[in-house]
Parts: sequence; C-alpha cells; structure tokens
Amino acid sequence: MRFLIAVIDVDGNPGTGDEIAAIDEFNDRLEANGHMIMACGITSPREATTIDNRAEANLVTAGPVNVTPEHMSGFWLINAADKAEALGLAAAGSKACNRKVEVRALHG
Repeated sequence: MRFLIAVIDVDGNPGTGDEIAAIDEFNDRLEANGHMIMACGITSPREATTIDNRAEANLVTAGPVNVTPEHMSGFWLINAADKAEALGLAAAGSKACNRKVEVRALHG
C-alpha cells in the first residue's frame, strides 16, 4: 500500500541542523528498508497559485486555497504493508523532523 505522510508546519520555522540530520537519517532508513517512493519539502503557501478551470472559468488566484496558521511543508510518499506499518513510520518521521505529520492512504 502507498501512503502520503504530510509534514505539518508553520511559517518561519526552518529546520535546525539537528532536525535536518535526523530527517536525512530517517530518509536513509526508509530507502534501505524499501519504503521510500519519494520525499521533499515544498515552498510556503504564500508562494502558491490556485487555479480553477472548471467549466473553462480560467480563474487564477495568488495564494493557497485555504489560509490557515498550519500548512504542509513537505511530504514522504512511502510503501507500507498496511496502515499500522505506515503509522509507525509516520511516528518515526514526526520524531525525526520534530513536526506533526498527517497520514493518508493513496487510492489505487
């Protein structure tokens, strides 16, 4: 099964050197154990562009769909045997990055 582990953060909270090192170590463990599909950080919601082209509306808006204090700042896409394994990996990821994470299964 494939899962998204979203890292939840607030603006102005860059990773410390220790957090980056712990994330790198966690990534290496995911890779070594065959869990890693991909991982990356993403830019702030302030840099988002929202596009709505339903019914050819061609609406382009600067900024995110939702404005909230917390947002996704990165993610892991992983392979796991089941939800229980994904939750265990997510707990380790949360500890490594020192942030909350949200876990969701991918469809299909």
